Amino acid sequence: MTEWIDLLQWPAMLLSVAAAYLVGSSRKWKRNAGFWIFLISNVLWIAWGVHDGAYALVVLQVALAVTNIRGVNKTQDQDPSGSSDGVTPSS
Repeated sequence: MTEWIDLLQWPAMLLSVAAAYLVGSSRKWKRNAGFWIFLISNVLWIAWGVHDGAYALVVLQVALAVTNIRGVNKTQDQDPSGSSDGVTPSS
Protein backbone atom coordinates (compact mmCIF):
# COMPACT_ATOMS: atom_id res chain seq x y z
CA MET A 1 0.00 0.00 0.00
CA THR A 2 1.25 3.45 -0.91
CA GLU A 3 1.99 5.66 2.06
CA TRP A 4 -0.04 8.86 2.12
CA ILE A 5 3.12 10.98 1.98
CA ASP A 6 4.00 9.41 -1.37
CA LEU A 7 0.83 10.98 -2.74
CA LEU A 8 1.97 14.51 -1.79
CA GLN A 9 3.81 14.86 -5.07
CA TRP A 10 0.50 15.09 -6.98
CA PRO A 11 -1.09 18.03 -5.16
CA ALA A 12 2.36 19.65 -5.03
CA MET A 13 2.62 19.37 -8.82
CA LEU A 14 -0.93 20.64 -9.40
CA LEU A 15 -0.38 23.59 -7.09
CA SER A 16 2.90 24.41 -8.83
CA VAL A 17 1.19 24.48 -12.23
CA ALA A 18 -1.72 26.58 -10.95
CA ALA A 19 0.69 28.99 -9.24
CA ALA A 20 2.78 29.40 -12.39
CA TYR A 21 -0.38 30.28 -14.31
CA LEU A 22 -1.41 32.87 -11.71
CA VAL A 23 2.04 34.44 -11.43
CA GLY A 24 1.90 35.15 -15.16
CA SER A 25 -1.18 37.34 -14.72
CA SER A 26 -1.13 41.11 -15.13
CA ARG A 27 -3.41 41.47 -12.11
CA LYS A 28 -1.66 42.02 -8.80
CA TRP A 29 -4.02 39.91 -6.71
CA LYS A 30 -3.61 36.92 -9.04
CA ARG A 31 0.19 37.23 -8.98
CA ASN A 32 0.12 37.53 -5.19
CA ALA A 33 -2.13 34.46 -4.90
CA GLY A 34 0.23 32.61 -7.23
CA PHE A 35 3.21 33.27 -4.99
CA TRP A 36 1.27 32.11 -1.92
CA ILE A 37 0.22 28.94 -3.75
CA PHE A 38 3.84 28.40 -4.80
CA LEU A 39 4.80 28.62 -1.10
CA ILE A 40 2.25 25.93 -0.23
CA SER A 41 3.65 23.74 -3.01
CA ASN A 42 7.18 24.36 -1.68
CA VAL A 43 6.11 22.99 1.72
CA LEU A 44 4.53 19.92 0.10
CA TRP A 45 7.61 19.28 -2.08
CA ILE A 46 9.90 19.65 0.94
CA ALA A 47 7.84 17.17 2.98
CA TRP A 48 7.84 14.70 0.10
CA GLY A 49 11.55 15.25 -0.64
CA VAL A 50 12.62 14.67 2.97
CA HIS A 51 10.55 11.50 3.16
CA ASP A 52 11.89 10.22 -0.16
CA GLY A 53 15.50 11.26 0.50
CA ALA A 54 15.48 13.71 -2.42
CA TYR A 55 17.69 16.27 -0.73
CA ALA A 56 18.57 18.18 -3.91
CA LEU A 57 14.85 18.75 -4.38
CA VAL A 58 14.57 19.97 -0.78
CA VAL A 59 17.39 22.48 -1.30
CA LEU A 60 15.80 23.62 -4.57
CA GLN A 61 12.42 24.12 -2.87
CA VAL A 62 14.00 26.16 -0.07
CA ALA A 63 15.67 28.39 -2.67
CA LEU A 64 12.42 28.71 -4.61
CA ALA A 65 10.55 29.52 -1.39
CA VAL A 66 12.94 32.45 -0.86
CA THR A 67 12.14 33.75 -4.34
CA ASN A 68 8.42 33.23 -3.72
CA ILE A 69 8.62 35.18 -0.45
CA ARG A 70 10.29 37.95 -2.43
CA GLY A 71 7.46 37.77 -4.97
CA VAL A 72 4.84 38.03 -2.21
CA ASN A 73 6.60 41.08 -0.79
CA LYS A 74 6.89 42.76 -4.19
CA THR A 75 3.26 42.17 -5.12
CA GLN A 76 2.06 43.46 -1.76
CA ASP A 77 4.11 46.66 -2.20
CA GLN A 78 2.65 47.51 -5.61
CA ASP A 79 -0.06 50.00 -6.48
CA PRO A 80 -3.33 48.91 -4.82
CA SER A 81 -5.23 49.35 -8.12
CA GLY A 82 -4.05 45.86 -9.10
CA SER A 83 -2.21 47.04 -12.18
CA SER A 84 1.36 46.25 -13.02
CA ASP A 85 4.02 48.99 -13.03
CA GLY A 86 1.70 51.42 -11.27
CA VAL A 87 -0.33 52.09 -14.44
CA THR A 88 -4.04 52.48 -13.75
CA PRO A 89 -6.10 50.24 -16.01
CA SER A 90 -8.78 51.90 -18.14
CA SER A 91 -12.41 51.01 -17.53
